[in-house]
Amino acid sequence: MKIYYVYILKCSDNIYYTGFTSDLSKRVLEHKSGKHLDSYTYSRRPIELVYFAEFTNVEVAIETEKQIKKWSRIKKEALINDEFEKLPNLAKKKF
Repeated sequence: MKIYYVYILKCSDNIYYTGFTSDLSKRVLEHKSGKHLDSYTYSRRPIELVYFAEFTNVEVAIETEKQIKKWSRIKKEALINDEFEKLPNLAKKKF
């Protein structure tokens, strides 16, 4: 069974980058080494892996990545810090 990962990196400018891969260790190494000159993280190195989740369903993994990318910084930090009970209250509200 193939495993897919959604991950969050903390960049040197304190920005969180969210990504998706089927080989987490390889992808993180690529980010750290700057293998892809045109990648978002290239000029924001060094980076640190601060969160990852495993999935067996590729569609669910991709949807989760898209969802997390839309989250606020505070909501991402709650996820990173295992403060799952805070997530519902941190949803963006429009008044």
